[in-house]
Amino acid sequence: MLKNIVIIGSSGAIGNSFVEHYLKEETVEKIFTFSRSAADHISDKVFSFEIDVESQDSIKKAAEQIKDHIIDRIIIASGILHTENFGPEKSIKDLNYETFAKVYSTNTIGPALIGRYFIPLMNKNEKSVIAFLSARVGSISDNSLGGWYSYRSSKTALNQIVKNFSIELKRINKNAIALALQPGTVESRFSEPFKKNVSKNKLFTPDYSVGLLSQVIENSSLNESGSLLSYDGEIIKP
Repeated sequence: MLKNIVIIGSSGAIGNSFVEHYLKEETVEKIFTFSRSAADHISDKVFSFEIDVESQDSIKKAAEQIKDHIIDRIIIASGILHTENFGPEKSIKDLNYETFAKVYSTNTIGPALIGRYFIPLMNKNEKSVIAFLSARVGSISDNSLGGWYSYRSSKTALNQIVKNFSIELKRINKNAIALALQPGTVESRFSEPFKKNVSKNKLFTPDYSVGLLSQVIENSSLNESGSLLSYDGEIIKP
């Protein structure tokens, strides 16, 4: 039974849609949301906190704030592809230390540390899931276009970390599942510069994507733990 939910990156398009989704679940008692600036409560079920996914101290503090609760689902919806200062690399000439450091800090290191501090809070008596938003472009075998060096490789690394979590969970929490999720191309600030290249039937609203992803999460099994799953349930090869 779903009672307590954690959503990290709740101020983004997908994270916010996850909040709205779980608010509709009758059994859910508390939703703990985390973002750079704590949002106003939209429901008496929602408890908002600040987190900086690029700070280990901030992540540790965030987990400590809810340490007395048993968590059934953890969604990590934070991530970065571009900013005002940089975009995804198109060629070798675009490779830059600062860009790599920023992208890896947000997409890989932050989620790894979230796992460190939040996994111990997961329900051990019933099915619990920690799900990280990843991307199909993190698949090495699926890469036929190249480019997007820092983003692609940050998600490849994240997928490996999720696999590692799944192996350790078999020893420390046999009811827990770790997943990486491919949400599709979702209409948001994240995808705005690139959506013109996406066909209309492959450009999802946040609510539509989350509706599909939530089904994937609820239908997931221990055998799928450690996998990168697409919004349609497909297991994407590494």
